[in-house]
Amino acid sequence: MAALPFTAFNFGVEIVPEGASSPLVSAAFSECDGLEMGMDVKTIREGGSNDRQVRLAGPATFGQLTLKRGMTQASFELWKWMGDSIADPSLRAQAEVVLYAADGSTERARIVLQRCLPVKLKAPALNAKDGAVAVEELQLAYECFTVKPGR
Repeated sequence: MAALPFTAFNFGVEIVPEGASSPLVSAAFSECDGLEMGMDVKTIREGGSNDRQVRLAGPATFGQLTLKRGMTQASFELWKWMGDSIADPSLRAQAEVVLYAADGSTERARIVLQRCLPVKLKAPALNAKDGAVAVEELQLAYECFTVKPGR
């Protein structure tokens, strides 16, 4: 049986601050970007060896997650969390991005981001003549992540 590719439109995000028993927010964000990891590579040239260069693995690097969604009453929890994190910079959270199948309920994969820190929370632009949904933006720095297959 051929593996079906994941869809980019069925996902959810759960953010649980350290010490909390339930998610601060379990929301359907409209956009999620910045799930990335890389590795710095060190290049060493050996004297007299002009036909090659040695590549050594360096430290891992991770991106910064950007989430966007329409602002709701639940948004105030994010604003409170951001304020709490500014007051106590040691506060961290675990965030999980859950990828669902096309049916919207079958979990295909879960990306677990460790020790998240909110670094930016942007209020929506307000414009009376637009009539558009007010979209807020949250940016999270994370220390590492793991990918788990669906349950």
